[in-house]
Amino acid sequence: MSDAELSRVRWRCRRGMRELDQLFDRYLKYAWAQQSDADRVVFLRLLETEDDTLWRWVMGYEACNDEELSELLERMRQLPY
Repeated sequence: MSDAELSRVRWRCRRGMRELDQLFDRYLKYAWAQQSDADRVVFLRLLETEDDTLWRWVMGYEACNDEELSELLERMRQLPY
């Protein structure tokens, strides 16, 4: 992936909610480069989710019914700070 493409993904990660922004920043910093194309597609699909839904999933207030997204969120939660 080119620097321009990564910049576009980074821009899409900006949510204006500190917790979500930090979670996505950690993913880009620690995991993005090692992910397969399929995993990256799942992440990009996650970015299409509404902020309020993402917030409920990340905070554990609501379960994500999509298995791929749910597994990705769990891996993201385990990333170092």
